Amino acid sequence: MVDKDIVLAKSSAVKKHIKRIKDLPFKDFQEFQNNSDYQDILLFNIQLAVQNCIDIAAHMISDENMGIPGSTNEMFYLLEENGYLTRDITEKMVKAVGFRNLIVHEYVNLKLERVYEISKKDIHDLEIFIKQILLKI
Repeated sequence: MVDKDIVLAKSSAVKKHIKRIKDLPFKDFQEFQNNSDYQDILLFNIQLAVQNCIDIAAHMISDENMGIPGSTNEMFYLLEENGYLTRDITEKMVKAVGFRNLIVHEYVNLKLERVYEISKKDIHDLEIFIKQILLKI
């Protein structure tokens, strides 16, 4: 059985990191591009928000005996197969994990335009992930 307190705590952490991202005061891409502090804060909070989503997925898969995923991405497919996520959000979470991996392992390959775009649009995918999970537990 899923420990709701763990899922709620991790969900709260995701929301906190998303709020930090949304609260950054840059007005446009140029201002973001010219401020390494904004870049660092944004990347750090994206990394932690996605990691908390991964932690939620791992916890649920373990507690519900959904199997042993062969990769982090597979965790989200297992959640989808077990009725926790829609196909659309599964694919978006797989992309989020890929971006998190770029942050952690290949920082020099990041394109600031993409980072900026994620902060303005794609970050909402993590909120949808949390909503879908919380509806099912």
